[in-house]
Amino acid sequence: MTELLLSILLIIFGLFCGFGLTLLVNFLREGTISKKIDKMLDEANRNADKIKRDAVMEAKEKAYQLKLEVEKDIKEKKSELKDNETRLLQRESSLDKRDELCQKREATLDEREEKIIQRQKEIQDEQVKVEEIKKEQIALLEEISSYSKEKAHDMIMRNVKEAMSREIAIYISEQENEAKMNADKKAHELIVSSMQKYAADIASDQTVTVVSLPNDEMKGRLIGREGRNIRTIEAITGVDLIIDDTPEAVVLSSFDPLRREMARITLETLIKDGRIHPTRIEEVYDKVVKDTKEQILEFGNNALFELGITKMAPELIELIGKLHYRTSYGQNALQHSLEVANLAGLMAGELGEDVTLAKRAGLLHDIGKAVDHEIEGSHVEIGVEFAKKYGENDIVINAIASHHGESDAISVISVLVATADALSASRPGARNDSLENYIKRLAQLEEVANNIEGVEKAYAMQAGRELRVVVEPDKIDDLEAHRVAREIKEKIEETLNYPGTIKITVLRETRVQEEAK
Repeated sequence: MTELLLSILLIIFGLFCGFGLTLLVNFLREGTISKKIDKMLDEANRNADKIKRDAVMEAKEKAYQLKLEVEKDIKEKKSELKDNETRLLQRESSLDKRDELCQKREATLDEREEKIIQRQKEIQDEQVKVEEIKKEQIALLEEISSYSKEKAHDMIMRNVKEAMSREIAIYISEQENEAKMNADKKAHELIVSSMQKYAADIASDQTVTVVSLPNDEMKGRLIGREGRNIRTIEAITGVDLIIDDTPEAVVLSSFDPLRREMARITLETLIKDGRIHPTRIEEVYDKVVKDTKEQILEFGNNALFELGITKMAPELIELIGKLHYRTSYGQNALQHSLEVANLAGLMAGELGEDVTLAKRAGLLHDIGKAVDHEIEGSHVEIGVEFAKKYGENDIVINAIASHHGESDAISVISVLVATADALSASRPGARNDSLENYIKRLAQLEEVANNIEGVEKAYAMQAGRELRVVVEPDKIDDLEAHRVAREIKEKIEETLNYPGTIKITVLRETRVQEEAK
């Protein structure tokens, strides 16, 4: 028990000793920290004083540098001002000298002006004297010649006017004759050159369509039981099938060449196939129509490719292809249009005109013939309507409208297309016409003119494209000649059928003859 108590006392004593030592250590530490803090404060104050002194020194040094720079700028400005003052003084001196020179020149000019005024007065006095002398001389001349000034002036001017009028008339006449000769020569050279450069095969298409049969028994099969086959063929093709006594052949009749061609292909296909009945006829015809439409587009595109023409409405291309199935006096319309396009292009190139536009106008000039049997109106009116509808150039539209002389040509290309059309239609072999019909047509043309009162003789020329009429001068005067020409024109249009246009020329002349014996 005593040991336990002693142990407790020792523990308590140890605790008090430890607590005391802790307080002593803390006290000693606080004293050391205070000293360190004081020391640090002293060092900080010393550093602050040093920084302050350094800052003051630096500020003084900067102020000194600024002072030096300001003094330097002031010196430079003073030097610049001094230079400017010197230049101004020099300029002032120069201006003074110029002012002095100007004053001297002004004085000299004043002196010259006075001399000029004096000279003008002297000249005016001299002019007055000259006018007086001139009047005296004119009066003397009038007294001697018995002519007044006005009368002499009028006589001289009249003589000069007459002489000049005669010379001008002679000159104009000479120039007109020379221009006509040169124009005719140039036109002949141009046309001949274009015809030489373009050469096309002479080919005529026949308008009669005959389908050959393998035997006469095929006629019965084409007619069919109670005529149902022939009725079906005529109904769907729109052509008349003529079956007569002609051996191994049938004839197709229709005003529409395209329908006639499709009917021919349909019949030939049916004959080769051997199956001929209404259903089969309709199937074959539908296929032929489809194939023909593709072929028409191919013809149109080939024509454009041949001429180098691009960007045309598909509807116009189809119409161009349809021209392949149209003929005029045996001449294929598409071949004729290509020929006109090439000739017009060649002539346009010679004259420096737009070759592509001329070819386009030449190709489309007869475009109305593709559907003139379907639409009411002439092929010219139909062609103009289609060209306007599909946005063709105004020159192309005018070329279509004027190529038969129905309207005036507004451009050189329109004239070239009309010329090319006449060349293509009138060249030898272009159109199929018998000699008998040719002679008959010329005789009818001359007869129309000969039946007019006052006509002495009429001559058909240039394959019936020109009619020259000689009238009796004692019965027909110059004004009546115009009436005769118009009357002949109207009778030709009323009574005759003819391709293209006919030029009518009325000749009236008075011949005086004497016989020396």
